[in-house]
Amino acid sequence: MEAHENALHKAVASLRRGEAVMFPTDTVYGLGAAVDFAEGPGMLYDLKERDRGKPIAWLVGDPDDLDRYGEDVSASVRALARRFWPGPLTLVVKAAERVPDSFRSAAGTIGLRMPDDATALALIEAVGCPLATTSANRSGNRAPRSFDELDPALVERVFVVADLGDSKTSGLASTVLDCTGDAPLVVRQGAIALEDIRPLL
Repeated sequence: MEAHENALHKAVASLRRGEAVMFPTDTVYGLGAAVDFAEGPGMLYDLKERDRGKPIAWLVGDPDDLDRYGEDVSASVRALARRFWPGPLTLVVKAAERVPDSFRSAAGTIGLRMPDDATALALIEAVGCPLATTSANRSGNRAPRSFDELDPALVERVFVVADLGDSKTSGLASTVLDCTGDAPLVVRQGAIALEDIRPLL
């Protein structure tokens, strides 16, 4: 446990320097940067060799962050957050003014999710801001479900918080809902089934 605490402290220091860090989440291992300290998501795209046209969602630490970083959020979308957060549901909403342009999609939106993982939430709380986070793999490769599955080339370039066995990493990506229209649309089917979401819409 002491080793894990030391790793968290080092990860927070890296994030506050604007650097990227890899850490376990409830879905897969994530590659993240602190949005208040990083210049933008550019380094995440570079590390992943990812198309910059694909937005990177934020991991947040509280359901209230849906209104803090989202704008014109409907009651039904708040109900989804209350039901499924923390958990594997990403809600795409219109970005509030406080969201930097560099983190918004071309349509002016931002994806938000509260992870159900103690390590991820501890990092968010300690850094004091959301973490722009994508899966910790190079584009086209399988998303890592454990420390052992991390790409050695990425491990050499960023600090990693290892999974000490208490992570709930499922290996299933989050379900993504676009909540910017009249009715939420499924962008990606993931860990939460549409049948579980539909009653709240």
